[in-house]
Amino acid sequence: MAPRVLVSDELSETAVQIFRDRGVEVDFQPQLGKDKDKLAEIIGNYDGLAIRSATKATEKLIAAATNLKVIGRAGIGVDNVDIPAASRRGIIVMNTPFGNSITTAEHAIALMFAVARQLPQADASTQAGKWEKSKFMGVEITGKVLGVIGAGNIGSIVCSRALGLKMHVLAYDPFLSAERAQEMGVTKVELDELLAKADFITLHVPMTDKTRGILNKEALAKTKPGVRIINCARGGLVDEAALADAIKSGHVAGAGFDVFEVEPAKESPLFGLPNVVCTPHLGASTTEAQENVALQVAEQMSDYLVKGAVSNAINMPSITAEEAPILKPFIRLADVIGSFAGQVTESPIKAIEILYDGITANMNTKALTSALLAGLIRNQVSDVNMVSAPIMIKEKGIVLSEVKRDKTGVYDGYIKLTVTTERQTRSVAGTVFSDGKPRFIQIKGINLDADVGTDMIYISNTDVPGMIGFMGTTLGNAGVNIANFQLGREKESGDAIALLYVDGPVQKAVLDQLLANPAIKQAKPLTFNVE
Repeated sequence: MAPRVLVSDELSETAVQIFRDRGVEVDFQPQLGKDKDKLAEIIGNYDGLAIRSATKATEKLIAAATNLKVIGRAGIGVDNVDIPAASRRGIIVMNTPFGNSITTAEHAIALMFAVARQLPQADASTQAGKWEKSKFMGVEITGKVLGVIGAGNIGSIVCSRALGLKMHVLAYDPFLSAERAQEMGVTKVELDELLAKADFITLHVPMTDKTRGILNKEALAKTKPGVRIINCARGGLVDEAALADAIKSGHVAGAGFDVFEVEPAKESPLFGLPNVVCTPHLGASTTEAQENVALQVAEQMSDYLVKGAVSNAINMPSITAEEAPILKPFIRLADVIGSFAGQVTESPIKAIEILYDGITANMNTKALTSALLAGLIRNQVSDVNMVSAPIMIKEKGIVLSEVKRDKTGVYDGYIKLTVTTERQTRSVAGTVFSDGKPRFIQIKGINLDADVGTDMIYISNTDVPGMIGFMGTTLGNAGVNIANFQLGREKESGDAIALLYVDGPVQKAVLDQLLANPAIKQAKPLTFNVE
């Protein structure tokens, strides 16, 4: 029997035909996404669900999807899909992360022009018969400084377009290397310098704990007087109330917003303010972009349902069915190793070297590398997956190399990651034991043997007496229970490390108490997905 796909949002006839041409039965009901009860009633009859943004793939809907194998989102955002619920049910969630990049970048540029010349306000005034020519004095784009926060896929396109407009471009991105910045023709800066110098600021970063409110009241106070701010990325990156106050005070000259903290945005502190241009999340709303993502999602879902091929999956590695049983624990290991480095590395990465020793050298290292890279940058890009991670690393100009060699030590096989930043070189290695669980076996060249837990603390310190007691007492007084405690040292009185597996997240105040000890150089909370 041919696999069946339900299309519950608008897709083009060309995209629907792709399903049919590849042997997939299609039920095209584009209005069904708005009828959650009817959708839940029939979803159990389908192997695949193709959606845009109207359909909400909630935990309740997924629970009713007894036969569902794949959800395909035509677009990059998957906020309307309960990914943990889908993962628990073994449902693959796919997106199309690069189909609307140009369209979104162009919309940011369009908003910049609109704010610079007050085009919507001038249009409304003129059509009202007022002819208020002197009222709408604008500013030129040429020669101005554009500050780009986030120089990834979309941000790099904005940089290119801005350079074509003869703007000077400053870019802030923790993963942007100096070499990649030079190649792009932009100046790499820290955030405070960008805020102080930019005439226009545009945001192109995902929503994470680190980027939420990146332009808050304090950050806005650091901006250049007369700055204009554009946000086509995600609502919540900018504190809308604080920005409204800055506009009212005259410090900020204008803003162009396509995304809001609450959507649909029925109200906002920005609404009604002078020289604020607002659009209803139109970043991906062009005919070309909508067609591109529709065709891509149809191709990806068909390939999976007919051939078993997985691409652009949010919650599953791209591996074949034959490889899965052997590769799965090493995929988890690679992700853990990358995640460790990503969580403890604080400066931009310039180079990555991955060593595959022993049996790992003969595995599908492309999948392993993709999993490691996804883990490495997940702390900065929350929706990264195994397909998009290598592309993002390449776009950032990070040099990636792989080394494969025969077994050299006591382990049948292990993976070692070495990350070079502008400040230091850091390495971490791990292996998989017979129980299929990942373990750390070396950090910073120091050997140890440590389980991987959901919540951990990594401590780097000088090897001096009393450290074990100090760490245990500090955590114990804070009510933090230690499940496992592993130590290693370079030499007596030299560098030492500790990995503590604890029963829950550790508060910053506790980490500060650890760091108050002059022998402790670094104390980092770590979180791993060990399911």
